[in-house]
Amino acid sequence: MTDRKLSNVAKAYLCRFYEILEQMTENMTEAELTDSLSHNFIVQMIPHHMAAIEMSENLLQYTTCVPLQNIALNIIDEQTKSIDNMKNILCQCGEQDNTPLDLCLYQEGFSQITCTMFTQMKNACSTNNINADFIREMIPHHEGAIRMSQNALLYDICSELVPILEAIIKSQKKGICEMKKLLRSVWVWNMQKVLLILI
Repeated sequence: MTDRKLSNVAKAYLCRFYEILEQMTENMTEAELTDSLSHNFIVQMIPHHMAAIEMSENLLQYTTCVPLQNIALNIIDEQTKSIDNMKNILCQCGEQDNTPLDLCLYQEGFSQITCTMFTQMKNACSTNNINADFIREMIPHHEGAIRMSQNALLYDICSELVPILEAIIKSQKKGICEMKKLLRSVWVWNMQKVLLILI
């Protein structure tokens, strides 16, 4: 859909989305890394979570879809708690160093995962249906969090970080299932509306 055909609401929503995405990309790729894989995961994941919170807040300014409002509010709640948990263990976990080889392999995996995530989010379909847009943007965001967590679990990391990663994987998988189910219903609802207009 060309920019001319987007409503003012859709333009405002998407403008803010791309601002958040750009800031997230910058903060994740330019995070200050150390010899601690646990530290590196935390400082790269915090801006990822912060972006999800801001994207959800952006959606809540416009959507009237109650199920999606609940999903967005849940994202804000869960990822705020996850950020707090990671900040609380950052100093402690930062003391656990890893080998140069593990650090290199971890970062290579991280770069591949985030490159895919950034591209998918940037290229998500932009329409006047911001509910569907948000879901198409947030699914690859959640998938990225799962893969980043799984990648970190392959290495020797701080024991305090492990349950946080497991919680991220569990909650993000559940969120993806909920959003995919809702996306199908949103699509069907809009098709029904189009048919009614045509009739």
